[in-house]
Amino acid sequence: MTASAPARELLQLAAEAADSKAATDLVALDVSGPLPLVDVFLIASGNSERNVMAIAAEVEDRLNEAGAKTIRREGRSEGHWVLLDFGDLVVHVFHEEDRVYYSLERLWKDCPTVPFALPVASEA
Repeated sequence: MTASAPARELLQLAAEAADSKAATDLVALDVSGPLPLVDVFLIASGNSERNVMAIAAEVEDRLNEAGAKTIRREGRSEGHWVLLDFGDLVVHVFHEEDRVYYSLERLWKDCPTVPFALPVASEA
């Protein structure tokens, strides 16, 4: 299986939202094969607890504005690993150190990546 078109659209919105709050090392994985209820994981890093929470809040706000419902939200109070479940898309926002420790990319290494585009920063 491959990620559905609606999941790819949510991924694009989520990636742009995360990028707007200085998320780093964004990676999207197509997990539709091994996980029947989820199509895509978006994994992003923040450089502090405050940054992780800001990234997660922006992603959730933008996807909710686009009509996606947040099914589950975990970890917002700690700011180390925030999980946002939108059904077809699950967003993982990690503090940099926690991302290395949990290494989701290694756990899901057999899953292909899903491309997305980020806006090019303009020079002032």
